[in-house]
Amino acid sequence: MIWNLLIQLIGGLGLFLFGMQLMASGMQKAAGSRLRRILEVLTTKPLIAVLTGLVATVLVQSSSTTTVMLVGFVNAGLMSLKQAVGTIMGANIGTTVTAQIVSFKVTKFIFPAIAIGAFLNFFGQRKTYKYIGQAVLGFGILFLGMNVMSESMKPLSESPVFLNLMVQFGENPLLGVLIGAVFTGIIQSSSATTGVVIAMTTQNILPLPAAMAIILGSNIGTCITAMLASIGTSLYARRAAVAHLLFNVGGVVLALIFFKPFLSLVLMTADTVARQAANAHTFFNVFNTIIFLPFINVFVRAITWLVPGEDVVIEMGPKYLDRRILLTPDVALGGVRQECLRMANLTREMVNEAMQVFLKDERKLIQHVAQKEDLVDSLEKDITIYLADLAQHSLTKKQSSEVSALMHAVNDLERIGDHAENIVNLAESKIEDRLPFSQQAMAELQEMYTKVDQMIANAITAFANNDLALAKQVIDEDDEVDTMEEELRKSHVTRINEKICFPPSGVIFLDVISNLERIADHATNFAQVVRGEL
Repeated sequence: MIWNLLIQLIGGLGLFLFGMQLMASGMQKAAGSRLRRILEVLTTKPLIAVLTGLVATVLVQSSSTTTVMLVGFVNAGLMSLKQAVGTIMGANIGTTVTAQIVSFKVTKFIFPAIAIGAFLNFFGQRKTYKYIGQAVLGFGILFLGMNVMSESMKPLSESPVFLNLMVQFGENPLLGVLIGAVFTGIIQSSSATTGVVIAMTTQNILPLPAAMAIILGSNIGTCITAMLASIGTSLYARRAAVAHLLFNVGGVVLALIFFKPFLSLVLMTADTVARQAANAHTFFNVFNTIIFLPFINVFVRAITWLVPGEDVVIEMGPKYLDRRILLTPDVALGGVRQECLRMANLTREMVNEAMQVFLKDERKLIQHVAQKEDLVDSLEKDITIYLADLAQHSLTKKQSSEVSALMHAVNDLERIGDHAENIVNLAESKIEDRLPFSQQAMAELQEMYTKVDQMIANAITAFANNDLALAKQVIDEDDEVDTMEEELRKSHVTRINEKICFPPSGVIFLDVISNLERIADHATNFAQVVRGEL
């Protein structure tokens, strides 16, 4: 009997998780890329950040997903730690919506929801209809899973031993918190834990104090996903994950201290234990946010103290593009040139860091390159749009030519960034597969990189100073790099044939020198902008 009960319970949990995933997927697809944009933009003020986190989590049906997204944004420099903390608070409230929904008895709507959702998903003419169908279908499957879990636990309601154990969780809330944290950490979904708890309360297996303790624990267990996502990320991303953990742990500690008054409050909110448990989940996260939000600056400083260190702070977005001066083309072009110089220096840093990863296995620089790649891509888009808007104004022939040349320049700089990212990917393959490289091969790569780096540096200097002679020098050196690449390619093939170098390493080597050669080409194109040859 126990085996059948366990299989049915796990099967019901599987349906619940699948339904929740399907519902979230449909809602996310229906929302499109707007969700990420909302998270990036609407988090400037703490209260707005809380509301944004709430709405985003209602859409994705997972505070863990929202928090992992936030860790990514902080890691990319798109969001500050303070913004992330506010959004995490909202995400915690948003995740309680699932508990509120499943606490209602909607058994009679299960199969109509599945039928309507399946029909829209398979026969919907528009993608939006299909996505809505997925969400409705997921909703139905989620409740089907809840129903299966609830039915599977009916026999337990007649077991004095099991009922006594559940009472112990209520009498010793700390034990219930531990169970909730561990279970949620394993399945990585606080909503699923709450679903199981509510299913147990519907069968009168779990008393409210025990249900509340387990739900409190689920708020700690859900932090594990974000903590795992922060491994190998920037210092600020790790701080965001730690902030999530400490915020939830702090709230649970307060809830345990005031457990009896909290229990008394929850008892007054509904007639059924299922509704009371769902309300406890919501109240906990709302009260936790109300308590911590006024002290968000103090909390952020505490996190900074607990996770010390200095990290690369990359200022996202353009610094020198001012739309108010578009009516003054010469001044506007000066701003664009400054932004191009900033972008050029970023790409040079990217190439340098990418080669450090490859030559010296400097793994910590991988994230730096990724951050700068996001910024370079963003700058290329912003500068191009700014130049396109500038071109709509009355320009002289010289100004029009400069607009065109600068458009070419930002495109070449963005391509240098792409090649730096390619080198990082090759370096990761080298490190992960433990590919051996001969000293001669590494020395040749260092030599070619030094040559290419000097070309980039000279191209940047020529652009900054309008130095035609230095720009000509860069252009002439491009042929030298082409020749060097050809010679290195031949010598490496010879080493492979003589079994001095490992063939898989040879493929990586050839890809690296190919990327360096292409970087030199784009540096040359950048220098040609100075001479008016583009």
